[in-house]
Parts: sequence; C-alpha cells; structure tokens
Amino acid sequence: MVSSPMAEGLVYNIKLSSVGPGNATGSDLIFEPSCMDLAMKLHYLRGIYYFGSPAFEGLTTLAIKEPIFLWLNQIPIICGRFRRNESGRAYIKCNDCGVRFIEAKCDKTLDEWLDMKDATLEKLFIPNQFIGPELGFSPLVFIQITKFKCGGTAMGLSWAHVLGDAFSVAECMNILGRVVAGHEPGRPINLAHAQTKSKDSNGLPKVVEDPISIKRVGPVGDNWVNVTKCKMEASSFNVTPSQLSLLQSKLSLNGTEFAPFETLSALIWQCIAKIRGVESEPKVVTICKRGAPNKTHGILGNSQVVSVVKADFPIVEANLSKLAALVKHEALDEREKIEEAMEIDNALPDFIIYGANLTFVNLEEAKFYEFEYKGQKPVRVSFGIAGVGDEGAVLMLPGPKDGGKSGGGGRSVMAILPEKEIIELKIELEREGLMV
Repeated sequence: MVSSPMAEGLVYNIKLSSVGPGNATGSDLIFEPSCMDLAMKLHYLRGIYYFGSPAFEGLTTLAIKEPIFLWLNQIPIICGRFRRNESGRAYIKCNDCGVRFIEAKCDKTLDEWLDMKDATLEKLFIPNQFIGPELGFSPLVFIQITKFKCGGTAMGLSWAHVLGDAFSVAECMNILGRVVAGHEPGRPINLAHAQTKSKDSNGLPKVVEDPISIKRVGPVGDNWVNVTKCKMEASSFNVTPSQLSLLQSKLSLNGTEFAPFETLSALIWQCIAKIRGVESEPKVVTICKRGAPNKTHGILGNSQVVSVVKADFPIVEANLSKLAALVKHEALDEREKIEEAMEIDNALPDFIIYGANLTFVNLEEAKFYEFEYKGQKPVRVSFGIAGVGDEGAVLMLPGPKDGGKSGGGGRSVMAILPEKEIIELKIELEREGLMV
C-alpha cells in the first residue's frame, strides 16, 4: 500500500506490510503481562536510530526483512495480539500476526534533517499508532525504515510499553544487530514460562488509595489511549560534556557530588517550576530509572524503578544542590504500591505513570548506541514516550557518539510538556547556558 506525501512532502512513498517470525510458535500459547506491565498500557515508547549511508546501502526490502524473521523467532511475544480472559484481564495471544513494517523516503539528506533539530517532525519517522479499539487487530510493534536523500537511513520503532521498558527495547534492538551480523542471538524467550494463570488474591489488598506516582484515567475500555487536557509537544537538546561539567561543579560546592541525571533533573525541575509559578510549581516529581532485569522472561518486562520525590519547600527559590540531593537520596520506590493498586481490581484499572506528576526518566544506562547494523552504529538516537500526562516528562539519554561534535559523552534530553511550556523552557535553559 502506498500513501500520498505527508508533512509538505518531507516523507513520501510510504509502503506498509507485516513481518512475522520465521518459525511458528505453536498454537494456544499465551503471555500474561504482570500488573506492572498492564499499569503501563497507555504509554508507548518511540525510538529512532539514525544511520549513515553504509548501514543500509544497496539493501532490498527482502534483505532488510530476512534478519527480522530470525529476530522475531527469539521474541515472538511482540508478534502477538491482545485478548481478554473471562474476568476481563488482558493477555497476549502469541499468534504470529507479526509486527507492522513500513518503508518511506525523506526529501532531506541525513545531515539536513539532523541540522533541523525539530523533535516534532520526528513523528514522521514513527507511526503514531495505539492499541485498540479492536485489541485482536492491533499490532504491538511498528518498524519504519526511512531512507534519506543521498544516503542514510532512519530506523523508527513504536513499541507498546506493556511489553517492556526502554531498557527492554534497547536489548531487543541489540539482538537484532547480532542477527544481522550473523551471530548467534541467544536462546529465545521460553514461552512455556510465559503461560500464567490469574492469581487469586490472598486476603484484602494493602492499598487503600492510589499511590501518588500514578493517575487514574478513563475507563478507556479497549481503546488504549490517554487523552490529555492540553496538547503535548516534544523538544530535544544536547548537553555537551563541558556544559555538564560546569553545571555539576556549581552544584558540588558543598562537597556532595551529583551524577548527570541528578544535576539536570534539578535544573529542569526548577525551570519548569518558574514557568508554572509558585501556586502551581511541582512539589512532587516521579523518578524512573533502571531496575534489576526481569528474571522470568529474560529481556522483556517493565522492571524499571518508579519512585516519587517530595519537596516541602518552594522549588523556584531552592538551591539546585538541595533539589539534586532530593533526587539522589529521597526517592521512594512505589512499584509494590502500583502493583497492589492494579491487583485490587484484577489489573483492570486504567492508569498513567509518565506525566501523572512531572516525571524524570533516567535512560543513561540504556544501551542504545550498542545497536549495530552491518558494522555501523547509529550516529544519533532519539527516544520519546507517547501517552504522557499533562504534568509532562523529561527523558535523559546518552549523548550522540560523534566524537563530541554535538554532545558525545554528554547527554541528550527529550522534554514532553504542554505545548505552551516548551517555548518557555527553551528560554529558561538559554538563561542557564544550555540551549546553544
């Protein structure tokens, strides 16, 4: 299927197909997501890997798809479709329906595109698809290959967060890289272990009120989309190693050393507080970071730590080191409370986590730049989240690996905030010397 040009012709010649595993997984195999997985069902991870010309040069569509067949043999769960059991709880039927595969062309060169530095245009490289309203016909993963004029390729990925967190995404893509290189990808996920039964609750749940890290929405039924009160917009920028070192030195005057994530979180927290004003400044923020790997299902799962930080003092007037210390030392893990809040109604409630409070997501340890295609590593990786609530989210990733020219060794920051706050955030960051 070929669509008409979109977004003033920037991306065109769009072709849609599907790719499934090379081997059938068998009949009647199911995967039951955990309560934490289902708590993330209204969120979607959106990533783009930018490659120079050599990575995909001369490859036909079939040549690109062939390693994907083998890759999906390792993780057939992502090829399934959701169903509901008699109690209404959602599970994945591993029916090999496949992932959606999209090809497109871009009217810009790779360098021209990257120089535009417009995160809002990146949606052209990632399908804006959600699960529902018909669960049984909704793909969980979309892959889009967009070829730039004069060489270079963007590999976009839309991933239902219910499958696993950003660290799961990075590991899955790195497995694809090993398959492309002809290496042994490792043992596939044991689907026999993925067949689970709904657990009967032993006694009354501990949770009486919803934990403060989540927000109850909906009910959404089978249309897994979070609707916000205002339009959300994405904006990204790079923080160079020198900018980061200078900022860290300012915060460590009292002798306490702060990591890049803690430092940038404190600064952006205060910038957003200034934008929202004293009456609306965020006194509670959510912190998401890497947790212990999922031991049951290998690389897949939502094992990231979800914590909250509370401030009992004005954010706008606070010393940045005081905010950084809160992020470093005072984050309270709420994963158990979230799971209990889901289990109380057999995992049926509809929640959001990102944007329930202003949310800072630490993806510094995600191995995005270890993805290798035909011996080539991405020149840049962009990563965002769809389904963020009105309070917004800020993601922090490793910086581009280009020898420091635009932040190698530094950090990439993706802010997803109400549209009217994005411009004001840029102004605040310029005052701090970060938007240059």
